[in-house]
Amino acid sequence: MKKQELIHLHGLLAEVGNYYAKCEGETSLDLDEYEELGIRPTSIHKSKTDHKTAVFALADDITTAMDSEEGTEKVAAQAD
Repeated sequence: MKKQELIHLHGLLAEVGNYYAKCEGETSLDLDEYEELGIRPTSIHKSKTDHKTAVFALADDITTAMDSEEGTEKVAAQAD
């Protein structure tokens, strides 16, 4: 994956995190690992490796928050 594509993915994932935080409330999303890195999608001067690390940290924080929700109903995957 090219650096530009990784930065784009980072930006999209950041938007997912923002949307999830808005819908679920600030307390349900813990982005400590991501925040400690200090790398944002707009940090284009950072290396490709830095953005890759940030993407994995952000994805991990979001999925951890989603997994920890109580009473979550499992939905079977379906194809159209």
